[in-house]
Amino acid sequence: MVDFLTTGLQVSERRACHLIRIARSTQRYQSQARDDTALRIRLKDLAASRVRYGYRRLHVLLLREGWAVNHKKVYRLYREMGLSLRLKRSKKRPSQVRGLVPVARRPNERWSMDFVSDSLHDGRRFRALTIVDNFTRVSPAIEVGVSITGKRVAMVLDRLKTLHGLPTMITVDHGPEFTSRALDEWAYRNGVKLDFTRPGRPTDNAYIESFNGKFRLECLNQNWFASLQDAQSKIEAWRRDYNWERPHSSLGNQTPRAFVQSWESPEPIPLIAVGLKS
Repeated sequence: MVDFLTTGLQVSERRACHLIRIARSTQRYQSQARDDTALRIRLKDLAASRVRYGYRRLHVLLLREGWAVNHKKVYRLYREMGLSLRLKRSKKRPSQVRGLVPVARRPNERWSMDFVSDSLHDGRRFRALTIVDNFTRVSPAIEVGVSITGKRVAMVLDRLKTLHGLPTMITVDHGPEFTSRALDEWAYRNGVKLDFTRPGRPTDNAYIESFNGKFRLECLNQNWFASLQDAQSKIEAWRRDYNWERPHSSLGNQTPRAFVQSWESPEPIPLIAVGLKS
């Protein structure tokens, strides 16, 4: 407005400011805000590659890369750039009394297992056996196949026995694969207790339900699977990324593998691992 008056009416800046009742210091103020172009570009790139990450996890990734920025600024830019996730809000349901699930206090004390289903591009269905350590949140394996029997579940656990060791207890539901004779015999031979949830109570196995939710949102819903081998490759890549790169809020924004290493060694470790040795 001041520029319009000084140019159009040929009056001084002092007179123009007096007419519209603003201070000359306001007219001459130069913004001291930093140029956030580079930060905006990087935030947009991270949001594009981590589609299901909210601003808090993106903030953790920026801190890892050395950006000196607090979460409030990340949130402001996140909103301004239209990167906010559009989440469906579920209707409120009556509160239910949950059973008391024992909390694991060390690695390999309690695992959880479950199945997730999806389909290939041609409509053929496949299943994924998901496994997670309740204490460290590490996923030691995700087994993919068209048909996964109780015998195959036992074979997967035998493979993990040499790589990760076995837990004291595994929480499972009443699916036919988990109630099969093959898995029951395997559990007896290896001294592992199978802890079955109550029918119709998925909250009894909340750790694997939470993991499966992330698995579906961040992997299954974001990928197109051309074949079973393609599904195995992409799912395994996501599992490695989950263990090594994905910050977990319940672990103080550490990755599951970093949490395991800090548990085993009191010395500080980098949050980003070089590779997976398993």
